[in-house]
Amino acid sequence: QVQLVESGGGLVQAGASLRLSCAASGRTFSTARMAWYRQAPGKDRDFVAVIVWSGGLTYYADSVKGRFTISGDNAKNTVYLQMNSLKPEDTAVYYCAASAGTHGEYESWGQGTQVTVSS
Repeated sequence: QVQLVESGGGLVQAGASLRLSCAASGRTFSTARMAWYRQAPGKDRDFVAVIVWSGGLTYYADSVKGRFTISGDNAKNTVYLQMNSLKPEDTAVYYCAASAGTHGEYESWGQGTQVTVSS
């Protein structure tokens, strides 16, 4: 089992930047990929970005491509989400997820961190 703790959320104005962090503990050696999802009020949880440790491959949702960057420090078992040019529609609770596989469901989820972008 992998435990995930997110941090770095907050209230910012449109156009600002934030960096989210997700620290993993437990069976981190079994983690093959880590991702960020977000859930806005009244909406489903949506994919934001993923990093696959082997090869460092990254993928992004179209809505954040060019503005957000996912990165990670495998030695520190930490993944980051650098968010630039934030928009009010980026307001959501951001969740970190981890999986032992490169496809399919994520086995571990964090509690989430709130990001609020004011116009």
